[in-house]
Amino acid sequence: MDHDHDHSEELENGEESFADLFERSQKDMGRLEPGSQVEATVLKITREWIFLDTGRKGEGVLDIKELTDPDGNVTVNVGDKINAWFVSSRKNEMRFTTKLGGKSAGNSQLQEAYAVGIPVEGVIEKEVKGGFEVRLGSSRAFCPFSQVGLKRVENSAELIGKHLPFRITEYSENGRNILVSHRALLEEEQRQQREALKETLKAGDRVKGTVTSLRDFGAFVSIGAVEGLLPISEVSWSRVGDVSEVLSVGQEIEVVVKSIDWEKQRISFSLKETLADPWEQAATTFQVGSYRNGRVARLTPFGAFVTLGEGIDGLIHISKLGGGKRITHPKEVLSEGQEVEVKIEGVDQEQKRISLSLASISRAEQEQADTLEAYRAGAAQAPKGMGTLGDILKAKLKKG
Repeated sequence: MDHDHDHSEELENGEESFADLFERSQKDMGRLEPGSQVEATVLKITREWIFLDTGRKGEGVLDIKELTDPDGNVTVNVGDKINAWFVSSRKNEMRFTTKLGGKSAGNSQLQEAYAVGIPVEGVIEKEVKGGFEVRLGSSRAFCPFSQVGLKRVENSAELIGKHLPFRITEYSENGRNILVSHRALLEEEQRQQREALKETLKAGDRVKGTVTSLRDFGAFVSIGAVEGLLPISEVSWSRVGDVSEVLSVGQEIEVVVKSIDWEKQRISFSLKETLADPWEQAATTFQVGSYRNGRVARLTPFGAFVTLGEGIDGLIHISKLGGGKRITHPKEVLSEGQEVEVKIEGVDQEQKRISLSLASISRAEQEQADTLEAYRAGAAQAPKGMGTLGDILKAKLKKG
């Protein structure tokens, strides 16, 4: 027994020594101050506690009630990452919280939460002049309209009765005057997400986003903590006149990151780069010498652009529009939106150019060429004394 007692004493002393070492190591590495926020990984879940890995020596613990829904289900799993605030340290155990509050939050807890910046759970009870009255435990607080969310409140009635985390921005008169902000927590979360994106996001990445607004020049797309521009030229391979015909606010899309400038907070996206490039198969699809139907997309002083398919326009040069007559502008022959039949004259896949001619003119020219060729062939084979050139041509036309 004495031996066992001595052994337990040694263990006790060992634990105390380890605790001292832990405290010193915390100081050496930049000890967490109460109110410090960390991203932690869930290591283990027991009946009362959630154990966390914070990347530091020692275990982090969190009351399981904080992450349990009203039906008694735990809302996290082992391996999940959560944001938590450091409360205190005892020996080699660090206590964390995701929020203070609930019905048990008293004035001393609220004052501590204000001092160290720990969020407090509150309930929006009613709308008052300039904002909302929020219940924090047994206390009342005021949240201005501008501090409820990142965007302007459209329907304040929907917020009544909502449970939200708040940061106490002012605490005075022994708790009789408390100001809170939900927006401050959302902005802090966004800052953290932006910092994480700075480390991982790069040009060429495919990301999922949500269309937040439409403009004449394109659409703004949110990928979480950051928003970027999807220019109208990057929406589709085909020409887009009105973005609203292709996209809508709230629509989820996959885009490619084109460029990033973190200093100017500018990100540009491309939607068309997630789609197959129609030019990759252009030479096969539009074979030289074949005839296709298309629609006149636009007229320019040097010719007419005709849409042959999704993202594929070909050009009829002005010199091929007059049918032998000189014209000064394509509008003398064609109009925008007109359906036309064209002949594929040439395909340059690398330069993404297709040259066209009007089918009617090409066919007429071909007939003339065929007639001339037939005449030449006939003239070469005709024996002497068969008649004049006029007789031979008449005979050929009659035969034709």
